[in-house]
Amino acid sequence: MDVSILTAACTLVPSHFFNTTSARDILGEVVALKEGDAVKWIAVPQYDAVLVYAVENERVEALPELFYVLQDLPKCQDYNKIVASHKEGRLFLAIAQGGSLLLANVFDAPDFTTAEYYIFLAMKQLQLNPEVSTICMRSLVGPEEEMSLYRYFKSVEQI
Repeated sequence: MDVSILTAACTLVPSHFFNTTSARDILGEVVALKEGDAVKWIAVPQYDAVLVYAVENERVEALPELFYVLQDLPKCQDYNKIVASHKEGRLFLAIAQGGSLLLANVFDAPDFTTAEYYIFLAMKQLQLNPEVSTICMRSLVGPEEEMSLYRYFKSVEQI
């Protein structure tokens, strides 16, 4: 498993809208930045996008968990690709259909029930049927949480 930063201070920007000189302004439009935050970015070429994120220390080399969630989307075998990670009170979620990215977001989810709520809300908003979809989890889920997901999804995979 990759070492990641569990930050919600990130946003995905289409490549043609991104330029390095405005990275801080772009991120500042969607999250509250602290004065000392360093703003970094990494290309996500498979979605023609750039992930812009903040770290408290410029020397931090790890990438945001959302980056790894996006990288794991191709590991899903179904047409509806759903990758989630629930760590330290946050849900990192990406959803694609085929090769088209539909959603990449971070939600405050202090418990697994709240994480499920956001997963199902996203599925409903995107008009995707969980009963014909497999959810791929990057984070470990306990037997009780896995059974809860199985009530709604065709399958639950650990990646």
